[in-house]
Amino acid sequence: MNEQTGPKSLVGQSVERVEDASLLKGRGRFIDDLPTRRDTAHTAFLRSPHAHAEIRAIDTDKAKAHPGVYAVLTGEEVANLTNSLVVGVKADVECWPMARDRVRYVGEPVVLVVAESRYVAEDALDLVEVTYETLPPVIDPRAALLDDAPVLHPSLGTNLINERAFRYGDPEAAFAAAAHRIAITTAYPRNSCTPIETYGVIAEYDPGEDAYDVTANFQGPFSIHAVLSRALKVPGNRMRLRTPPDSGGSFGVKQGVFPYVVLVAIAARVADRPVKWIEDRLEHLTASVSATNRMTTLEAAVESDGRITALSWDQIEDCGAHLRAPEPATLYRMHGNMTGAYAIDNVAIRNRVVLTNKTPTGLNRGFGGPQIYFPLERLVHKIADELRLDRLDVIRKNLVPGNAFPYRTATGALLDSGDYEAALDRAVTEGGLGELITRRDAVRAEGRLYGIGFTAAVEPSVSNMGYITTVLTPEARAKAGPKNGAQAVATVGIDPLGSVTVKVASVPQGQGHRTVLAQVVADRLGLPLSAVRVNTELDTNRDAWSIASGNYASRFAPAVAGTAKLAADRLRGRLATIAAVQLNVTADQVEFADGKVFDRGNPDNSVSFARVAAASHWAPGTLPEGTDQTIRETVFWTPDELAAPTPQDEINSSLCHGFIFDFCGVEIDRDTGMVRIDRYVTMHDCGTILHPGMVDGQVRGGFAQALGAALYEEYAYGADGAFLTGTLADYLIPTVMETPEPVILHFESPSPFTPLGAKGVGEGNCMSTPVCIANAIADATSVEDLTLPLSPSKISALIHAEEKPSARPKRDVKPIKARPGERALSGEGSAEVSASREEIWAMLLDPRTLEAIIPGAHKVEKISDTQFRADVTLGVGPVKGLYRADITLSDMVEPEAVTLSGGTEGALGSGRGQGRITLTKTETGTRVSYRYEAGIGGKVASVGGRLLDGAARVVIGQFFQSLARYAGRGQAAATVSPGILTRLRSLLGRRA
Repeated sequence: MNEQTGPKSLVGQSVERVEDASLLKGRGRFIDDLPTRRDTAHTAFLRSPHAHAEIRAIDTDKAKAHPGVYAVLTGEEVANLTNSLVVGVKADVECWPMARDRVRYVGEPVVLVVAESRYVAEDALDLVEVTYETLPPVIDPRAALLDDAPVLHPSLGTNLINERAFRYGDPEAAFAAAAHRIAITTAYPRNSCTPIETYGVIAEYDPGEDAYDVTANFQGPFSIHAVLSRALKVPGNRMRLRTPPDSGGSFGVKQGVFPYVVLVAIAARVADRPVKWIEDRLEHLTASVSATNRMTTLEAAVESDGRITALSWDQIEDCGAHLRAPEPATLYRMHGNMTGAYAIDNVAIRNRVVLTNKTPTGLNRGFGGPQIYFPLERLVHKIADELRLDRLDVIRKNLVPGNAFPYRTATGALLDSGDYEAALDRAVTEGGLGELITRRDAVRAEGRLYGIGFTAAVEPSVSNMGYITTVLTPEARAKAGPKNGAQAVATVGIDPLGSVTVKVASVPQGQGHRTVLAQVVADRLGLPLSAVRVNTELDTNRDAWSIASGNYASRFAPAVAGTAKLAADRLRGRLATIAAVQLNVTADQVEFADGKVFDRGNPDNSVSFARVAAASHWAPGTLPEGTDQTIRETVFWTPDELAAPTPQDEINSSLCHGFIFDFCGVEIDRDTGMVRIDRYVTMHDCGTILHPGMVDGQVRGGFAQALGAALYEEYAYGADGAFLTGTLADYLIPTVMETPEPVILHFESPSPFTPLGAKGVGEGNCMSTPVCIANAIADATSVEDLTLPLSPSKISALIHAEEKPSARPKRDVKPIKARPGERALSGEGSAEVSASREEIWAMLLDPRTLEAIIPGAHKVEKISDTQFRADVTLGVGPVKGLYRADITLSDMVEPEAVTLSGGTEGALGSGRGQGRITLTKTETGTRVSYRYEAGIGGKVASVGGRLLDGAARVVIGQFFQSLARYAGRGQAAATVSPGILTRLRSLLGRRA
């Protein structure tokens, strides 16, 4: 008899990733790689240049007549074929995927064109004429709540779309009895995750079946499938949604592709052919989805020793122009975790959801977590500072005790396992905090700025799909019926030769699904990794799935991989029964390893796995009585711990709760405000680790994205609602050069609630790192009021006095009165021209002359004797945009003087202005003098200063200079500085 020590488990090992062979060779199959029918058309979208405006008219006739165009659709035409998208709460408001009567954010789709190519579609968009009447925008969520604020949705009558108040324990009594009340107010900004692959949709419509077949790089949750079928007015079985095998990242953002699924599907129906749309980078930045921005006032009742007895939250959540499902998920995903890693018994919460003229929000890595932990962990630091206590001691004093798990929080979360203080102590020791403190003291002694920050956080995973119903009152929930759970689905199949295939209803975006699932199933069936193949595509018409399916809320390792284990275990149990008969042993003696099934007590008594597994295929009649087939097993799993919200509004909003303790040391350059991270230590308890290498990869990826949120990234909007960070030159993302290597530590406390003991780990640093870095910067600068991202300019303003105003004398020119968000400009100049006044006057009335002298003009139409319309292309840096310019001549004194007024409108913003031209006779011809005033808005306004006062100066000032030059046929000697015109044109991407 041979001694059997047992096979070595694949789970827990950093095996080579199955995915890497194809991905590293460029053989991944992303949505733009998939084959399409030869007659597939392409679509492009005309997007709003305004944050808020009424649509007065849309003329699409020229676009429809353009060669190669198959269809042109407006929002009204789309609405005639669809239903409104589901709104996240019950409210008298509709949510359409394309604007109808008004636009509510820059980048909102207004018209779509279907054509033989994307190139032709975009050309046709240039022929569409939209007439807007601009409305005042509202950008600040606090301003949106004012009585006189512009209202985005007249049917709603307000910008406050939902408000709820919650009370747990006795917060009033706790505050009354507290020795101290300490509060902080924070504004968490918008940012996004910017995956390398943008949105993509391929759609077909079958008129015979009245059915849609759509492939999209949608990540889930597949509760949105019901939203899509409802919007397209078809039953769910006639809305087939498929995903490609590979996806170039998502981090939550690709949940937001679903409105475009509706639009491209309708485009396919109207064009009577398949339609494909691949979003470009500018579209993605401007009009996909971002995380919510949140205003928070958080107050704590605190004892003299730093013990927190109560929290009072006041949160204003900005969800943008439309509350699209599943929002306000970002606000409620953390509802059970409002006390973080701390044992606090009394909590009061006020939640308000507001609408503003910004892009609608959606899921984003760590969604809801960063917005919670930034105020909470900033407050913990402030408590220690105000009470003159050690910050680490205050954290320790408030942590959930190690002997209290499973621990029920005040707001309803059931923290499954952990020992937070032990994990913290290990991080302090193994991460070298003592050394870091010594370094800080030495650096400060030299007069330099150095700070240390801490963060303790709970990382929830496997969302309870009923948590979002906490937004409803208990009465409304009771009427609607309970919603809860987190159903995961996995199928394990065995073919006639004994090979194993795994299929799950989870769409990977680079996490390594194929590797981990192969590890788990191969372990349970005693097979080598290569014997298991994992299919990661999802097809709602073919595969087992549920509305909770998808890849979100860090549910893969604890829920999806765990469900695959359960499916494999069921097959293993039946296979053991079959093998027991062949081995003449009892089923409990059967073991699986190395591709064999054998007697645990006598390994030589064995049979191949393939022979046992094939019995269901080749000889089902030989199966022992009462034994079911071993061909395929599908398991639907949901944990009992995820109950619906209680009548008291308690909600266990996630199944698993990992723990994170981070600390970092940063040095700030006094001259530049630049932050250098000296050391970053991050401790994670994510339960059982399935693949150490990929867990560390998830931590590194989350850390890099969080570093961007802390120091670089912000979706910025002007006061006029213009989107100011619509290129990667403005929306800064950290590269490998800016991202230090974190020290990653682990503490394992397996979850008792998941099949593998695993918890989520992919989102944690997005929650913990921004506030950890902010706390370190606060420690270095002694500044409390910090707003992310903490760029060098912001930090310089914190540590230096404000700059003195320029001593340069101002021009004696009264500027145009700027509208909100506009930049006012003015200028003047003159030129000597060897032409008569009468000749120059005639030029001003000639469209051909205007076409030659208007910068970037393609054509000029004469509307009347004094009105002209021009198509103009202008750029900001490398980014160009098409503008419509309207020009009017007035106050005409022939041939002595005329006033020109006009405006431009386009994707990069708008400009308006007026100028007075005076023609004075000279000995050699005519002196052309001009003086103008202008206002510019949108993106050009945000970069106007660094582009020599921007595109508006070109549109207005260059016009007058060009007039003088054109009149003199190149002989003019302009009084403006030589080279300015050339430099302006070069900066704006035009030929000089």
